Amino acid sequence: MSTRSFSARAIRTEVVKTISSLKKVAPQRLKSVNNLIDLDFDLLDVVEIILKLEKKYNLTIPDDVPVYSVDDFVNFIYRYKLYNITPATAAPPSSGR
Repeated sequence: MSTRSFSARAIRTEVVKTISSLKKVAPQRLKSVNNLIDLDFDLLDVVEIILKLEKKYNLTIPDDVPVYSVDDFVNFIYRYKLYNITPATAAPPSSGR
């Protein structure tokens, strides 16, 4: 997949598919929550998701990047791939969570 073929929709589909396959959560439930904690995900679950997505998209999500929801993952990956920028710049603004 080239950088130019990435779209937020395609990334969202892959992120939801990855998370739902790892945690056996229906994709519709993932799309309707703002925080993975609401689905009883713990830190190890989030780390597992991060590792899978890093491998899939050939990138590194730094420890200090807040990834609490599907949108957080999608926004980070989209910005990183679309603009080919550094991880710090791709990080979404902190929402104070």
